[in-house]
Amino acid sequence: MKSRWACLFGVLGGMVACLDLAAMAAAPAASGFRAGAATSNITPPLGGDIVGGFLPFPATHVHDELHARCLALDDGKTKLALVVCDLLGVDTRLSAEARKLIHQSTGIPPDHVLISATHTHSACSAMGKDRLKYPNELDEYQRFVARRIADGVRCAVNHLRPAQAAFATAEAPEHVFNRRWFLKPGAMPPNPFGEIDKVKMNPPAGSPDLVEPAGPTDPTVSILAFREPGGRPIAVFSAYSLHYVGGVGPGHISADYYGVYCRRLQRLLGAEDQDPPFVAMMANGTSGDVNNINFRNPRPSQGPYVQMRHVAESLADKVAGALAKATYRDDVTLAARYREPVVSCRRPTEKQLEWARQTLAKPAPKPGTTDLSYIYAQRTMSMKNHPESLALPLQVLRIGGVCIGTMPNEVFCEIGLEFRKRSPVQPAFLVSLAHGSFGYLPTPRHHELGGYETWLGTSRLEPQASDKMLAVLLEMAAEVGASGAQGKQP
Repeated sequence: MKSRWACLFGVLGGMVACLDLAAMAAAPAASGFRAGAATSNITPPLGGDIVGGFLPFPATHVHDELHARCLALDDGKTKLALVVCDLLGVDTRLSAEARKLIHQSTGIPPDHVLISATHTHSACSAMGKDRLKYPNELDEYQRFVARRIADGVRCAVNHLRPAQAAFATAEAPEHVFNRRWFLKPGAMPPNPFGEIDKVKMNPPAGSPDLVEPAGPTDPTVSILAFREPGGRPIAVFSAYSLHYVGGVGPGHISADYYGVYCRRLQRLLGAEDQDPPFVAMMANGTSGDVNNINFRNPRPSQGPYVQMRHVAESLADKVAGALAKATYRDDVTLAARYREPVVSCRRPTEKQLEWARQTLAKPAPKPGTTDLSYIYAQRTMSMKNHPESLALPLQVLRIGGVCIGTMPNEVFCEIGLEFRKRSPVQPAFLVSLAHGSFGYLPTPRHHELGGYETWLGTSRLEPQASDKMLAVLLEMAAEVGASGAQGKQP
């Protein structure tokens, strides 16, 4: 497989605010805090299937390259690496392989490496073969991506140099909308199982049947910035709870708004020709039920990439504005925790299996057509052989006084807001699709409401999974907070 090499530098950005930089000094200073960053090209060859919808289709054009954007941090005692990949999701086997390679080449422990996916819907799959049938086998593209991630982190380590850190936030409520809606009585269409949900995902925009959204949004962009003591930027790690934007050309590979945002930040800092490079990173926050569609007041139809650029450039401008006011510190220490708690999986009932058998006994849909009942009948039958439980990778990083939690799912917005509120280390934020891609993660309340994100085959974990996983994250957050308060490293 031929790889495309292209470095994508990013710049800072954002407006509105929130700085609270005193939080960066949450632990006693360890001498010599350093940071370094690099990008690594992970664009697949044309011809592979673009995933993200129910029917994959072949990639015919590369609009913009896909990257693994890598950040390395070192406080003199502890090293961390953070990687954001322009992929729909990161398979657990891919993450494990990449972290093994990183450990071999840099010495950074696998538990100290965060690897997440942006959830662009314009990329080829890095999920590989069925992980239940082939638990230890990577396909060619997965091996390529794992190696490129490891190369990127190694280059970031090569770029380590004295650094300062700052935390800020920007507010961008105008780009996020909850996509799950209550409708007027009698307006809810049957779901693929022939049942009536209480809420609908992506209802017709502007419909008179809309009542209210079923959940909140999170308008905050969380921003960690790193620079040399003289002021030259090194990297920005940011997170925003927006599913993706979309609106690409036919058959196009694209990093979606995440890539446009990074390029915009690069220009805003004037860092296009900087050596070592400046790298911007935009991780997916908790956007399992949030997208960029204003259902109350739909926007007119637009050409490819128009809305994507609008959102990305707006966010970059706001982040740049926020960081222009930030105060940087060099007394930064690091800590990490990683666990794999076991969570139960959903199993189809006999009634659901009988429905699936009857549905699959009918003539199959014509190629190229989407029959949701047929698709979910297949998924229901596959869930029959699904494990009763799964070990799910959860991670917490502390960078100075800032806490980052992760989950390997498309996490509902309310869960991210709850982590931000309850984390014993403040400020805090949550990153989705880290070290795995285990479907949607609704709260127990949303499981009761139904809707696409809760359907069997879309959501595979028990209804209480989010509560159990959040409890583990909060426990780990308390541990990294205590290690900082005592001046100890994990």
